[in-house]
Amino acid sequence: MADYDFNAPRLFIDAPLRAGSRIALDRGQANYLLNVLRLKAGETVLIFNGQDGEWRAEVAVEGRKAADLVCMELTREQEPAPDVIYAFAPLKHARLDYMVQKAVEMGAGILQPVLTRRTQATRVNLDRMRSNAIEAAEQCGILAIPGVREEEDLGRFLKGLEKERLVVFCDENAPVSNPVEALAKLGNKQAGLAVIVGPEGGFTDQERALVAAHERCVCVSLGPRILRADTAAVAALAIVQSVLGDWN
Repeated sequence: MADYDFNAPRLFIDAPLRAGSRIALDRGQANYLLNVLRLKAGETVLIFNGQDGEWRAEVAVEGRKAADLVCMELTREQEPAPDVIYAFAPLKHARLDYMVQKAVEMGAGILQPVLTRRTQATRVNLDRMRSNAIEAAEQCGILAIPGVREEEDLGRFLKGLEKERLVVFCDENAPVSNPVEALAKLGNKQAGLAVIVGPEGGFTDQERALVAAHERCVCVSLGPRILRADTAAVAALAIVQSVLGDWN
């Protein structure tokens, strides 16, 4: 991401974007630009909607509390979301917020809550997850908003995966303790990944067998220390991206 303008404010817009289009901001967005960032008429921000690329837009002030944005020029073409499903046992609110943000920053293309026997939280707020995903995308220059799926039983999730998709199963009982070594045996970048991290109580033997039965599955450890589930998200995705993903 060389030459990226990190100083420019960046805003997700839920509207089509094209040259010359004028977008009415909601009250929260207008307040953020006018009162938090203190932007004036004619100043610019970067905007994106997850579909039409990134645009430079000019602020058009409409009174003291309202503002529009006018699309000026396309700064980056749209990119597809990484073909990486991050499947995780749901966590409680604050830690789930953190995990979602970090998973998006690390290149997850789909966020999939999966229910296991030892899952602590069985319901997730999908709107809150999406808001956290958007916030991470805004702050980190990401163009494609990851898909946020409803929670699903682990077995059903596995049945719905394509046979050719590689499942990276993060399990403390993995036979190879070095995760880089385990993944390096698979060769170069893989198209289509699913990374599975379980609850802090771990997987049952039956669940391990379910995952291992997938057509393409590699079981990896995340090192010698026991990690909390939100920390495991960062560790797992960093290892996967560096060996099999778009860091390689």
